[in-house]
Amino acid sequence: MRQIVRNLSLPALLGIAAFAQAQTPPAPPPDCKAPEYRQFDFWLGDWNVPAPKGQPDGHSHIETILAGCVISENWRGGSGFEGKSYNIYNRETGHWEQYWVDVSGARLHLVGGLVDGKMILDGVQDKPDAQTGIAQRERITWTPNADGSVRQLWESSKDDGKTWSVSFDGMYRHPAAKP
Repeated sequence: MRQIVRNLSLPALLGIAAFAQAQTPPAPPPDCKAPEYRQFDFWLGDWNVPAPKGQPDGHSHIETILAGCVISENWRGGSGFEGKSYNIYNRETGHWEQYWVDVSGARLHLVGGLVDGKMILDGVQDKPDAQTGIAQRERITWTPNADGSVRQLWESSKDDGKTWSVSFDGMYRHPAAKP
């Protein structure tokens, strides 16, 4: 046996090792079926977000992608403004994260989780205010309602969370079923 191994060249040995490794299937990635991965599923679906006067202000299509590990949002406002968010449960930190990007080139990273049945995520803008030196904080709360709607309340703070003002308060409603 030693004589056979001595007579094999290094490329031949590497080829045998690669073949043996190729025969061993890699371990499957962890799945996203645990209950914590489903905490934000109340937001899935097609939604109209009416303006205060009752006219549709926007539409959002929210679905799971990548084997149910990511919740993808596709937003289009009535004015044509578009954005997307990618939402994940981070198994390493035990928190939910959202990455928002839009047609203006802006992005926002939020982190949080489910609190009393509401998904609450918050984050900080990258660039501090030129006058105060404080970066604006953002907090978004999604609340599922008994009628199947979801309220999204987006609040901003320019004083590091001492006071908050409403940036957006929208009620996500499923479009009426067609007869």
